Amino acid sequence: MKIIATPDAPAAIGPYSQAVRVGDLLFTAGQIALDPATMEVVHGGVAEQTERVFANLRAVLAAEGLTFADVVKTTVFLRDMADFGAMNEVYAQAMGTHRPARSTVAVAGLPKDVRVEIELIAAAGR
Repeated sequence: MKIIATPDAPAAIGPYSQAVRVGDLLFTAGQIALDPATMEVVHGGVAEQTERVFANLRAVLAAEGLTFADVVKTTVFLRDMADFGAMNEVYAQAMGTHRPARSTVAVAGLPKDVRVEIELIAAAGR
């Protein structure tokens, strides 16, 4: 097991890793809309937060030479399902034509009162 850490994504705010690689699989921790430079939540609504989440995930993937094209599964956590449409637009832009498996779950709350959190699994060498 290899622990992944990059300064280009927010440092973990608890006792966990940004990501872990086991063989050809990379498992990310859930990313929220923290700016890695300030560790503050980005301003704006769910669209702006989702954009920051994808920037953070992109940085974690890049630390292992991976891209969104290597993603095989995502899990999206939304504080309010009314945000699904706005999140989904940003998600579609980030993923382009790539369509990994995805689950979207409504939750009662998220760290730092953000509106969205996303985790993913990527496969290297596919």
